[in-house]
Amino acid sequence: MDQSTKKAVKQRLASAAGHINGIGRMVEEDAYCIDVIGQIHAVQAALNKVSTMILDNHLHTCVTTAVQGDDPEQRERVLKEITSVFAVTNKK
Repeated sequence: MDQSTKKAVKQRLASAAGHINGIGRMVEEDAYCIDVIGQIHAVQAALNKVSTMILDNHLHTCVTTAVQGDDPEQRERVLKEITSVFAVTNKK
């Protein structure tokens, strides 16, 4: 992963962790359920953004290298990895 992506991912993950801790406090303090759910959705959106950033980086590095390379097994492996990630995501 390139350094700028890594830095951005780490910052977003730290922010999400802070929000998750906040959700824990909200639950402990018996906050209004819809407010808690709203915060959960915000964290899920933040994690989806992190996932998209990492996927974009992966497509522009590992996958591009494999697709342009001469090794058909490596090319097939990375394509199956991408497919399997989306297959697991869609089952949830």
